Amino acid sequence: MALLVTPHLVQLTFEATLKSFWRREALRKFLRDCHVSEAHLSTWPTEESKRVFLDRTFAALQRSDKGKVVIGEMATALAEQTTFPDLRNWEDSDVKTAAAKQAVAELKALIKTQDEKIRSEREIEAAKEKGRAEKAAHQRESMDLQKLMQRLADLHPQMGTAPGGYAFQEWFYDLLTFAEIENRRPYVVAGRQIDGSITVDGTTYLVELKFTNDQGGAPDIDVFRSKIESKADNTMGVFVSMAGYSSVAIREASGKKTTMLLLDSNHVFLVLTGAMSLPDLIRRVRRHAAQTGESHLPVSAFSG
Repeated sequence: MALLVTPHLVQLTFEATLKSFWRREALRKFLRDCHVSEAHLSTWPTEESKRVFLDRTFAALQRSDKGKVVIGEMATALAEQTTFPDLRNWEDSDVKTAAAKQAVAELKALIKTQDEKIRSEREIEAAKEKGRAEKAAHQRESMDLQKLMQRLADLHPQMGTAPGGYAFQEWFYDLLTFAEIENRRPYVVAGRQIDGSITVDGTTYLVELKFTNDQGGAPDIDVFRSKIESKADNTMGVFVSMAGYSSVAIREASGKKTTMLLLDSNHVFLVLTGAMSLPDLIRRVRRHAAQTGESHLPVSAFSG
């Protein structure tokens, strides 16, 4: 951590240096290890006291950014001290050591305070940045959802026509891409048209799309069930009928081991308004189907 070299830090670093080293050579070595230049160390005459030399040294270091970095290195090194070898074998070693420990403790406390303040400021800034990023992502998502909603509204006059069905199919897979759901676009297998497939939480669902003014009926359910049952045992289906379903169709799709989920325009608009993500919507309807055997869960019943 880069220390903030304030006047207080400089003063405490000066005191800790002065009290941790009493022999000239020990002090010279410490300063050299902290990158005080040899040119400066060579200006220390024999007759000059340690205190006076340190006064000159700290004054010189504070005049440049490079020098302040050196003071920071000195402060860090001093704060790491747990023993004071240069204070041994003096008549008053105990007194000198106690004074040095006190000076180092004060320096260490200041460094800790700085560290906590910097960490707190970084955490606050990180939280703000996260908030800004989430807000921007939400705004981008809202804009994309609005575009998808407008495109669907533009398709409404074509509802019930072949071109409209193909356009809705294209629109639906753009919605899947937006929702980041793994998908495969429409394909033909064994002579049967499959409107595509999606994978959510490891389960593959065949897709059936109905963009007509008529509700999905029992015959639609039967055809779709036969497509599902011709695939692997764990394959399920998602039927999207924008006009909804007849009560007979819902009853035919439901059962003890239902393999399909029925979605309508209300489910689609729940996603387009940002109230629920498409993966969560599918999970919610599937959970209901697993618990009750009912393939269709109206949006009005989602709170239940």
